[in-house]
Amino acid sequence: MKINVTLPFDHIWAPEEFGTMEAVTEIGQTLERSGYNGGNVTDHPCPTARWLNAGGHDAQDPFVMLSLVAAVTTKLRIQSGIIVLPYRNPFLVARSAATLDVFSKGRLTLSFGAGYLKGEYFALGADFARRNETMDEYIKAMKAAWTGEPFDFEGTGYSARGNQIRPRPVQNPHPPLYIGGNSRRAIRRAVDLADGWNPFFTAAALSSTARTAAMSTKEDLVAGIQYMREYSEKVGRETPPDVFLSSLTQPGEDWTPAQLIDLIGEYTTVGVVGAGANVTGRTRREWCDNAERFGTDVIAKLDT
Repeated sequence: MKINVTLPFDHIWAPEEFGTMEAVTEIGQTLERSGYNGGNVTDHPCPTARWLNAGGHDAQDPFVMLSLVAAVTTKLRIQSGIIVLPYRNPFLVARSAATLDVFSKGRLTLSFGAGYLKGEYFALGADFARRNETMDEYIKAMKAAWTGEPFDFEGTGYSARGNQIRPRPVQNPHPPLYIGGNSRRAIRRAVDLADGWNPFFTAAALSSTARTAAMSTKEDLVAGIQYMREYSEKVGRETPPDVFLSSLTQPGEDWTPAQLIDLIGEYTTVGVVGAGANVTGRTRREWCDNAERFGTDVIAKLDT
């Protein structure tokens, strides 16, 4: 099982601890040394204050942050988790991703989602009502751009006519693409257009705010995986997408290392290939100590 961790650079309440290049260097190298597969960043370029005050979170620019982490590490994978794709022109995303993949020597993984914050959509001038249709279109547009060859693509409000993006990504045909979200539409999108499905645990109370479909138990996850496999068979996809779970546990849960190892074994049995770990810490030192402890107590014991 590949273990990633959400990077803590969104902790703007402690800028001296998490908002410096020294923090990026120490945290990135701690994760690399401790056996983690990768580090994840999320995406909220312009959230509403109301959402932030109601329990939302700040977010740094994902491509900038992942570039900084790539610069101070050599093997840690860098992953968006998730980028709200309809916020941005697809060719700008394709260019940023190709550049980062080249300079990180093929360490980029991209997870995309349709998003759910209407206020953020309005601020960015993106079409909330058509976000799912936009997602599908933009993924196809990026794939056309990532060939490195001249391409044509007729999109909604934009048109590529013999355009070209070089260099193309190091990873062939492009960085791994995951689809975030728990809805059946997200699962079908993963099968039709991507390499993996990136679900996350969400209580029913939160799903009612239009984040995504509820997924609060392992049984819910298994049901989603079964639907993914059935749909893959229906459309003729021989190998279903990988399943990379956004988080091993739900917020607020407290698990011992032994329990986590057993839980990872259960997830592996049902077809999960990777998952995110939850590391906490009020200071950079505390965060790094906790990350190292998880590496020693859990990650190092997964193959034994």
